[in-house]
Amino acid sequence: MEQMKEEKMNLRLDTNVQKLEVERLRKGKTKAEEDLDSLKTDYKKLCLSMRTTGLGKT
Repeated sequence: MEQMKEEKMNLRLDTNVQKLEVERLRKGKTKAEEDLDSLKTDYKKLCLSMRTTGLGKT
């Protein structure tokens, strides 16, 4: 009986650890997506500036 209680507690702990890991990964993914969007925006601005100033033409 005591062993079952201990196993149940360990399973709960494992589940909590997994939930925390998933949440951490989700936050990391969201941050990476935000960074990518920011880079895309910066790249578009750079291309527009190059066109405006005539840079990049050979």
